[in-house]
Amino acid sequence: VLQSSSSLKASYEDWLLTYGLSVSPFHLRWQTALFNRHFYSWGRWKPRFLYLWFSIGMVFGIVAMFGSVILLGKTLLQTLTQMLTEAPRAQNDRMLQVVVSVLSPALYLRAVNRSKELLNGVPGVNLPVSQLTYFFSAILISGVIHEVGHGVAAIREQVRFNGFGIFIFIVYPGAFVDLFTTHLQLISPVQQLRIFCAGVWHNFVLGVASFMVLFLLPAILFPFYYTGVGALVTEVTEDSPANGPRGLFVGDLVTNLQDCPVYNVEDWNSCLGDISEKSQVGYCVSAATLQQLSFPARVYRRLDGTVECCSNNSLTDICFSYSNKLDSHLYACLPARKVIEASKVCRTNTDCHKDFVPSFCVTPSLENQTRLIRVKHPPHIDMLYVGHPMHLQYTVSLSSFVPRQNFLSIDLPVVIETFCKYLISLSGALAVINAVPCFALDGQWILNSFLEATLSSLIVDKQNREFVGFLILLAGSALLAANVALGLWMVTAR
Repeated sequence: VLQSSSSLKASYEDWLLTYGLSVSPFHLRWQTALFNRHFYSWGRWKPRFLYLWFSIGMVFGIVAMFGSVILLGKTLLQTLTQMLTEAPRAQNDRMLQVVVSVLSPALYLRAVNRSKELLNGVPGVNLPVSQLTYFFSAILISGVIHEVGHGVAAIREQVRFNGFGIFIFIVYPGAFVDLFTTHLQLISPVQQLRIFCAGVWHNFVLGVASFMVLFLLPAILFPFYYTGVGALVTEVTEDSPANGPRGLFVGDLVTNLQDCPVYNVEDWNSCLGDISEKSQVGYCVSAATLQQLSFPARVYRRLDGTVECCSNNSLTDICFSYSNKLDSHLYACLPARKVIEASKVCRTNTDCHKDFVPSFCVTPSLENQTRLIRVKHPPHIDMLYVGHPMHLQYTVSLSSFVPRQNFLSIDLPVVIETFCKYLISLSGALAVINAVPCFALDGQWILNSFLEATLSSLIVDKQNREFVGFLILLAGSALLAANVALGLWMVTAR
């Protein structure tokens, strides 16, 4: 039995070695030489251009290294200040929703057969389950582009390229390149800098390219989608207050929120923000209509001090407040749709004076932070929403792109937009984190090569230069760890 078990284990290890696989707790790794020909082809393509390209990347990487320290230091001070000065939350009925992202790099370093693997930090972030595909895809692509930069730069500097691979650490995907360490040690510090800075540089370029695609998306999709006519509903969650027979449906085009015009998703968010911050608007109703629609009702105050004058069981009537020349606190229970449809929005009675017809500005008497919002989505009847504006914002997904043909997907522009935003965020985060002078990150090798290139004449003894580098790396690692620890503490403390 023992002999059979040993034989099976040996066969299994041979199989893993044949296919370049490595399995360990929480970690799966695959390395291959299949792409070596492509890497060598890219590394030898237009040498002058690549020299200029990676020289620019070297300058960017050095600047990013210093910039990342300043950024992390500033962030740490702001976090500490917030922790020391933050007052207890006020006890009120305001609905608050805090969305916090935590960037926590997972460090991965492994040396095999006297070779060096350049690895990128992998961030973790709090996000909805529906966004996981975007998140992991963006991480993998950012990591691959990062490592392609290292590999191509290494070949450009005559460093032997052993292979390329991908890994999964717990659930996070990533990539790596396997370079021959001896060759790295033989080239000059400036050449080393071009290689070590290439990953950060490529992440920055990927972020800029994604931003350009996002910015130019209306022009790119213009033959298939048009914009500037409203916000197209792409999803309404089951628990959304906009869900219902007179609510919003997928494919509806929202053009107005109250008297606020909506031409795109940004307008939708801006209008809801303004409605949330400002007081409830009123609606112009003629004196004759007010007398005809209103009926006697008992007036009482809610716990928050606001006034209610309709039956709690009513689904169509709302208590409205208004004023006349004699009394400034009059209330009437009115059918909401009949009052609002075709009515002009107002703030005071003065806004309703027209054609000498006596009119009043009636305002919904609702609980604090609750709003009555008229949502126009022609040709359908207006949706009347009662609730917190942000609840409507979080449960309805929209797009600024309207298909020119019915067979075109309404989700495609949203997918492209969302993926570009993830690439910008995660690729930028990888650039910043990897530039930090910290143990096991690209910043460690960037710093060491930078010190060798700049301090050789000032600090002749190599051991002294290495000691200076060690102290800087220790400080950078502590700074990064403090930011991650405090960031996690802030999230869990809330």
